[in-house]
Amino acid sequence: MAALAPQPTTLTTEGWSDYALIDSGHGLKLERYGRHTVVRPEPQCLWAPRDPAAFERATATFDPQAQDEEDDGRWRFSGKAVGDFPLGWEDVKFTGRFTPFRHLAFFPEQAANWAWLRQRVAARKRPRVLNLFGYTGVASLVMAAAGAEVTHVDASKKSVAWARENAELSGLADKPVRWIVEDARKYVAREVKRGSRYDGIVLDPPKYGRGPTGEVWRLFEDLPGLVADCAALLTDEADFLLVNAYAARISGLSLGHLVAQETANRGGGVDWGELALAETGADPRAIGLSFFARWSA
Repeated sequence: MAALAPQPTTLTTEGWSDYALIDSGHGLKLERYGRHTVVRPEPQCLWAPRDPAAFERATATFDPQAQDEEDDGRWRFSGKAVGDFPLGWEDVKFTGRFTPFRHLAFFPEQAANWAWLRQRVAARKRPRVLNLFGYTGVASLVMAAAGAEVTHVDASKKSVAWARENAELSGLADKPVRWIVEDARKYVAREVKRGSRYDGIVLDPPKYGRGPTGEVWRLFEDLPGLVADCAALLTDEADFLLVNAYAARISGLSLGHLVAQETANRGGGVDWGELALAETGADPRAIGLSFFARWSA
């Protein structure tokens, strides 16, 4: 039986050449994406910023109250509006973009999971992996670069197209990646019926979403069934099942119990906890941003 870790783990990302959490406080975080500095809301930052003036000098600030669609969504730029720009993590390259959803096309705290996935994939000979809710494809490309055969699924045609562009940027377009625009639940249900099997599965679902033909996704109602179906898709020699969630009402422990339940007939263990971003510099503070549970063989 898979053993559930008795204590949580905090996986902390400390930044890299193309990303850093510079400062935080008063409900905001100041970040660097490539050469651009960005201010975004973060309610968990209850403390005071160390350098308030630095926030005023940022390239762009996201205003959650703005409603002017002609003013680059909800972003306010200190100068000319910034278009797409290049970013990367290790050997994976991707495009940064100021989206109307306050993020810039990837979630930097996920770097801790990317490193873990790369390590697990590299230890196997061409494992077959499934990435659900794959978005712009960074995790898929990390696994492909490490030697995996990847199936990338997302309900957004635009996101999948973006992920394919990122594969081109990374020089990974010739890697064995299947790009699928599909509702995750429908795809997985079909795979179960077909008897398909995977050596590793990643789920990073939103709290709420819609599929390509209007299907409604609700995290608390739909996640248990999807995790059960994903567990049924794992091969006897499978190596991992990773679930990540961004929702204030969920916890790493609840995800851990769910994953442990669905992998109860396997060995290995389930670790669980929180993903966090740490500031640069001396005495860094960290912001917890999402919760995870990971079964590994």
